Amino acid sequence: MVLTAQYYIGTAEKDSPGRKGERMDVVVREVESRRDVRRWIGFPYSLYDRGQYPQWVPPLRISTRDAIDRKRNPFYEQADRALFLAERAGRVVGRIAAIENRAHTRFHDDRVGFFGFFECVDDQDTARALFAAAAAWLASRGLTSMRGPMNPSTNYECGLLVDGFEERPTFMTSWNPPYYDALCTNAGLAQSKDLLAFWFSYKLHEYRMPGFIFRLAERAVNKGRVVFRNMDPSRSDAEAEACWEIYNSAWEANWGFIPLSRGEFLHMAREMKQLADQRFAYMAEVDGKPAGFMLALPDYNDILQHNRSGRLLPFGAIRLWLGKGRPMRLRVMALGVKPEYRSRSILALFTQEIYLRGQRAGGSGAEASWLLEDNVKIVKPMRDMGARESKRWRVYEAAVAAIGGPLPLERPSS
Repeated sequence: MVLTAQYYIGTAEKDSPGRKGERMDVVVREVESRRDVRRWIGFPYSLYDRGQYPQWVPPLRISTRDAIDRKRNPFYEQADRALFLAERAGRVVGRIAAIENRAHTRFHDDRVGFFGFFECVDDQDTARALFAAAAAWLASRGLTSMRGPMNPSTNYECGLLVDGFEERPTFMTSWNPPYYDALCTNAGLAQSKDLLAFWFSYKLHEYRMPGFIFRLAERAVNKGRVVFRNMDPSRSDAEAEACWEIYNSAWEANWGFIPLSRGEFLHMAREMKQLADQRFAYMAEVDGKPAGFMLALPDYNDILQHNRSGRLLPFGAIRLWLGKGRPMRLRVMALGVKPEYRSRSILALFTQEIYLRGQRAGGSGAEASWLLEDNVKIVKPMRDMGARESKRWRVYEAAVAAIGGPLPLERPSS
């Protein structure tokens, strides 16, 4: 598929009185060849100049490759995707993915498709052409709405940052320049849902957890039914099976939830096993039965921010190995409790546990992300305990017809 949009490049001549900029083409095309996929993956590393965007942390290229790998990632057993590059005079100026998620379609019984992995120079015509290409591909699959960004679904990274630009992102969360919001809204996309991050410090001069949290937690302990235990790495698959059951039960009622297949969850768990610190991966059992789990990862972005190439070998792996286990801030990635076991006391017990464990480990604090803005049962306790809302991401949506509508498609050259 090839789309062309006309726009003016910014030049010195353009800004001179009586002079016009040179008219150029933005060409958006679907890509599949190894060379083009490498360029697609590599584009952000040229876009985010360290001097201009010091907060951006280069993700590992191998992680992006896994997220789009239709052969090896079980996500694509129930999904498909197309990758698009925007080029100007042979130079990459943007990228996007269009994603059909059949698991979402079955669960929600709607015709929503998705875009993801959006990166773009600060140019509206380039962004509009990328969104139009993704919308056209989704329309060809019979999908009527486009939502995103999803990288590639709500079970992974999602949303564009709209508040909190001054802070470095935590591990496996996105950071983008402020102009991205305008690129989306000016292309016809509107807010669908906001996602929040909350920060609480382990430093006593900055933050003290309110006493009511400890009292609620003590109440849960005194009842004698709730027991915390660290997950057993020697039984990693069995532990993952228990977490999979909890995950699909605990998150089922959430906006945008998509059930994870057993294969997809185990694939994710095996990836996480390499990064997990056993002090911050634990299960809650009630009367001996798995009731909830929490996973917090060390913020490896503290290390990866110095790995500007995004390549794991040779220096990325060495940096991660040397940094593993040292005190650093945490990111609470998942906290789920089965509906039948939910109470204020068990939530307080989880909160107390991560707070005390983090303090003992010598970390600076923890970020809980991401949380749905309207999930009152989680967001209100966060505010009540004095956690600071530190970041906000936005998911956008529009009718496919409003973005670009059906367009003729051509298969990419390989």
